[in-house]
Amino acid sequence: MDAQMKRGLIEGCILKLLLRGDSYGYQLVRDAQEVLTLSESTLYPVLRRLENQQALSVYTMEHNGRLRKYYAITDVGRQRIKEFLTEWEAVMKVYDFIRRDEE
Repeated sequence: MDAQMKRGLIEGCILKLLLRGDSYGYQLVRDAQEVLTLSESTLYPVLRRLENQQALSVYTMEHNGRLRKYYAITDVGRQRIKEFLTEWEAVMKVYDFIRRDEE
C-alpha cells in the first residue's frame, strides 16, 4: 500500500477511535487491532503530527502512581474525519472504475 495512503488511513482510524472517547497510546494500539495492525512506534509519530495540526489535544492523568498521556479529538479532528470521508468517496469511485472490468 502506498505510504501516503496508509498514513491517511492510520490518521483517520486514530481520530475515529478518539470519537469514542479520550484514550492513551497503548489502548489506541489495542483498539485499532479491529481494523489494522499498529505498533506503538508507528502510533506516536502520528499522534504528534495530529497534535501539531491541532486535530487532537493532550493532557496527563495519574494512573497507578504514574502519569499517563491521554489524547482527545478536537473540532479540527472532527472536521478532518469529514474531509477524509469525502476524499475516500472519490478514491472509491476510481477503485470501482479500475475494478469494473477485472472481475
